[in-house]
Amino acid sequence: MSSRYAEVGVDVKKKGIEAFSPLLKSMFHESFCPIVRDPKFRRYGIILHTDGAGSKPLQNYLHWRETGETGWFRGISQDVVAMNVDDVICVGAEPLGFVDYVAVNREKVPKEELLSALSRGFEECFDMMGRQGVKLQFLGGETADLPDQLRTLDVSGTISARVELSKVTSGVRIKPGDIIVGLRSGGRTKYERRENSGIMCNGITLARHCLMRNEYGRKYPELLDPNGRGYYGRFAFDEYLDELDMTVGEAILSPTRIFAPVIVRILKKHWRDVTGLIHNTGGGQTKCLRLGKNIRYVKDDPIDPDPVFRLIQKEAKVGWREMFEDFNMGTGFEIIVRRGSVDDVISITERFGLGAKVIGRCERSDGRNRLTIKSKYGKFEYR
Repeated sequence: MSSRYAEVGVDVKKKGIEAFSPLLKSMFHESFCPIVRDPKFRRYGIILHTDGAGSKPLQNYLHWRETGETGWFRGISQDVVAMNVDDVICVGAEPLGFVDYVAVNREKVPKEELLSALSRGFEECFDMMGRQGVKLQFLGGETADLPDQLRTLDVSGTISARVELSKVTSGVRIKPGDIIVGLRSGGRTKYERRENSGIMCNGITLARHCLMRNEYGRKYPELLDPNGRGYYGRFAFDEYLDELDMTVGEAILSPTRIFAPVIVRILKKHWRDVTGLIHNTGGGQTKCLRLGKNIRYVKDDPIDPDPVFRLIQKEAKVGWREMFEDFNMGTGFEIIVRRGSVDDVISITERFGLGAKVIGRCERSDGRNRLTIKSKYGKFEYR
């Protein structure tokens, strides 16, 4: 626990979750999400997946406290949907229904205004996906008032999905010679309204602490662990930086990109040649290590990290090896694909205005999965 992330109380390795392994009865033990057989329609598998926006809502909360504008809460909706829908799409599943869970301390957060903003955000998000061919039904959710347990707010969601078992993308077919195509997390696609910093939903605790001024922690102590490290940054939330082409707060709050419309289109044409799909969330660039067997992932031409990552690295004084483990570093999603389909996969992606390129390849490992990243910031090995 010697990393910068650990200093602010976050365990990027998520130690302890292995306690749940005996309970999992997934048909595909190495798949990105657990899959069980549908008891009625036996040729299908079903998925129930849950995830949240992490500590990002605390930045939304800060913007609201400083401006009085509850519209800042709206972006949380896309973060929560993206974290769920792009995870289930990694096994080739069809998203079906979504429910949210909103926990709030109404002594600190205006509950009705928060829920109204989230509702508008979910509506915009589902409408956008529908126009892009991804139909997802909102099926309600749960709102909990937890003043004794919660300092501000927490928002998460759960998604149901199904997949034809013969078409599951589980990672078991990944083999040496397969190509790694990276999809950008930053920039702006044709189905997005604004430029994205690329940060998505992971590493936000470190980003907030190293970028935001200490005065915010004094003004709003509910933003921080009372026994932990305070904010130590030098920026105001609304401070514009030329290198970011947006304010620092906007860079932290850039909504997590939804890759599902692109992946659905690719799988429709190339599902036989796509052997692995990876949503670079917790664990950043090392997320690929959970897929396949005896594979060395070599990323020797990575997408250049967006400016927000370089800013965090400089301000937090984090080593580049840790940065690639804490953040997506500009590559939000990865497609492992047979060499013959690479050009068309990239072509499909670019039709959406989404940047994509070959960032590496798969090689045989020596008994366990390994990752080699060769970047202009150094060469790093993970396992």
